[in-house]
Amino acid sequence: MISFLIDRLLDNVTYLSLIVVFGSFYYYSTSTHGKWQKFNIPYIPPVPLFGNTIRMVMRLEHHIDMFDRIYHQFPDAKLVGYYQMREPMLMIRDPELINTILVKDFSHFTDHGIDLPPTSVMAKSLFFSNGQKWRTMRQKLSPGFTSGKLKDTHVQINECSDEMVSKIVDTIEKNTDRIDVKPMTAGFSTDVIGTCAFGLKLDTIKNDDSDFRRYAKRMFQNTPKQIIIQMLAIICPFIIELFNIQLFPVDATNFFYKVFTDVIDYREQHNVVRNDLTQTLMQARKELVSKDESTVEDKFTEADIIGNAILMFTAGSETVSSVLYFCLYELALNKETQDKLRGEICSMKAKHNGQLNNDYLMDLHYTTMVLEETSRKYSIAYSIMRVATKTYTLPDKSFVIEKGQKIFIPMFNIHRDPKYYPDPLSFNPERFSMEQKSQRPNGTYIPFGDGPRLCIGKRFAESEMKLVLSNLLSKFEVLPCEQTEIPLDIRSGTGLISAKNGVVLKFRPIIEHL
Repeated sequence: MISFLIDRLLDNVTYLSLIVVFGSFYYYSTSTHGKWQKFNIPYIPPVPLFGNTIRMVMRLEHHIDMFDRIYHQFPDAKLVGYYQMREPMLMIRDPELINTILVKDFSHFTDHGIDLPPTSVMAKSLFFSNGQKWRTMRQKLSPGFTSGKLKDTHVQINECSDEMVSKIVDTIEKNTDRIDVKPMTAGFSTDVIGTCAFGLKLDTIKNDDSDFRRYAKRMFQNTPKQIIIQMLAIICPFIIELFNIQLFPVDATNFFYKVFTDVIDYREQHNVVRNDLTQTLMQARKELVSKDESTVEDKFTEADIIGNAILMFTAGSETVSSVLYFCLYELALNKETQDKLRGEICSMKAKHNGQLNNDYLMDLHYTTMVLEETSRKYSIAYSIMRVATKTYTLPDKSFVIEKGQKIFIPMFNIHRDPKYYPDPLSFNPERFSMEQKSQRPNGTYIPFGDGPRLCIGKRFAESEMKLVLSNLLSKFEVLPCEQTEIPLDIRSGTGLISAKNGVVLKFRPIIEHL
């Protein structure tokens, strides 16, 4: 009898314990899910723990489609609430408000709000740094992207584009004119950033399997392991810090850390001086790392310098590469646009006596329009993140964004919204004529961001792409072939907009070079 009572008591304790555990877990997983209802913000009902991301987490829906669904759910709303796992996120749909947040009232939204473990070397880079550390580092790195510095890179960029032309010619001579331009442009952009910013001769145009290409690709891979880590960072951020879990592949960051440390050390030991980004980083190291009066808040270390070197290299190679192959793809499908672009290149080369200098680049107005339309249709970083660093009242007084609230600016969706860009899936550079641009509100074209956190490498990237297009289109017609995927699947497994299955195009030599 006593044994029976003890067993029943234990069973009841077990059941009660399970009820308490599951009840506590349910409360924890849903405790934040009432925020948007409370503030009368339109939202999509969340699923416990997973919020509105369950289909994306389970790989049943690509993040492009998830955000597109949220964006179009409330077409007339300026603000839309959703839940990234447990975390309430605020999507800003209104271009005027977006422009205000990024530019006019930037002081309330200075940080990206993307949290990395403090031990991560990438957490030290310009993109991920916050507050005063970001301001100081931005000020120190900006001299590396002045007009004078950019002019010095033109010869090196042209040399890299000549290497790409040679690769195309070699491929054609091997009895094939079909080329997957995705690895080709990746090799080009990697070689450009390597030589222009760090004085490294990498030759990745000829070798896509080099360590530099392999590790650069790994930095942007969105593997199942990384998805789990991202989930943990949202659900239980203290676990990430407690166990020092890294969001970026450790082998890749270690590789680049050693490479760029060696480059800087070599230059200092041998008194090598070059007018490039590495020299700017070395000057920042001299002024910041060795500063004795630094406080804890603005203390800089060696990792701050190397973290920025890694960021500039990886971001500078992957994003430019993607815009280039998307541009070549659209030019292949739109012969009239390609012919008009080639005509401008021919005309401007004649005007400037074949000198591909800064004046020549400034005269490439239609080329600029083509690149802007490419960046609109294929917004490589599909969103812009910000966090409210101060409590902010909307200009119309309709809502108060609390300090610490993370906001999501759906750049990709705005760029493809027919309200701002009629027939958005068509490729039409005329959208970026001065007349048409003046008719669109600010905040509808933001591929490089805007305001004080505008991409620091914007002008360098634009010069690089104009120069390589000038070289390629002077020597080749670019055409689709039977292997060209139409339309392109851009739902790749990386964290960026990317062609999932490559971009195979046909290159036909122009007999008389323009």
